[in-house]
Amino acid sequence: MQIETPRLRLRRFLPSDVPEFAAYRSDREVARYQNWDFPLPLPAARRLVDEYSRRDPARPGWFPYAIELKQDEHLIGDIAVNRHPDGAQAELGFSIARARQSQGYASEAVRGVLATLFGQGLRAAVAECDARNTRSARLLEHLGFTYTRQHGFFDRQRQTHMEISQFILPAERWATLEQQ
Repeated sequence: MQIETPRLRLRRFLPSDVPEFAAYRSDREVARYQNWDFPLPLPAARRLVDEYSRRDPARPGWFPYAIELKQDEHLIGDIAVNRHPDGAQAELGFSIARARQSQGYASEAVRGVLATLFGQGLRAAVAECDARNTRSARLLEHLGFTYTRQHGFFDRQRQTHMEISQFILPAERWATLEQQ
């Protein structure tokens, strides 16, 4: 499944994505608020891209879309969708390469995924971000998500306690916002 927006193509990962994927996933600033292994060496990036390319976006579980800039066909980030088994809810997560941040790409990608999911009958979308990541929190609120709670966990990779902010966007609110 591919999702098109005015400037972006959200598609399956390809082997040719490995260098750019490894580069932004190894950028300390991009990884700062994420819960992934850092840095990401090329062999590990190859394994992940191979694994991602075999996942089915229609099945429950995480499906990561590669975010490609239509203009130059370069990978600029990823957005992952975790469909719950009942199909009524999905969780979203996103990352954008540092050089492509603050240009509206994350917002455009999330909006494209939401339009697709709600068009398929999704009843609610949820998203989480590190509580210190105010830019992602503002983006989610701008798109209509509502802050619901904060919870913590111990991040073994970073050997520190993390606080996570959780957000929700019900289908009814999405429909109202899209009509405005």
